[in-house]
Amino acid sequence: MTLADIKKRVYALIEELNPNSEYLTNDEDYKLKINYCIDTKQNELARIKKIRAIDSIEVKMQEQYDLNEEVDQFYKLADLSIKNGDEVVNYDMFGNIFVPENDGTATIKYYKYPKVIKEDTPDTYKFELDQDVLEILPYGVAADLLKADISAQYGQVYANAYNEALNRLDIATTNNQYFISGGIDV
Repeated sequence: MTLADIKKRVYALIEELNPNSEYLTNDEDYKLKINYCIDTKQNELARIKKIRAIDSIEVKMQEQYDLNEEVDQFYKLADLSIKNGDEVVNYDMFGNIFVPENDGTATIKYYKYPKVIKEDTPDTYKFELDQDVLEILPYGVAADLLKADISAQYGQVYANAYNEALNRLDIATTNNQYFISGGIDV
């Protein structure tokens, strides 16, 4: 789904959609706020239903690596392994910082933040969020856009719809399975 698709859904929800307008709406205030509101909500949703990613980096023994600097859009570590040939190498972990005990290739499985949506982000931008989360996103954006309009309280209506949808969101991830070849000596 693209940024334009989300904007169309939001503007349709709040009855401000003008498909003939380059900006999809005639309301100047909404034009200025929409990308900021979408970015805020996509970030919130990415911390609830995480965006999974895998990356690898070459590491050297006893050097310190900060995953916030080494990995693009890093949010939270899921798994880290370091291989040196056929050997899996130990490492010391402190928060998002690790120090390998040997040279090798670190495979980093992590959750990441979505790319930031700025004022000039093109409408062709494709979201990294899962489809079920993208279905919720327009309600949160509509709530943010309308929260200052207290006369009709439409902002609260969309905030309630957003929160109800969040409560029904399936945030479970697939379970990992581990196989050990050669048996275990206990």
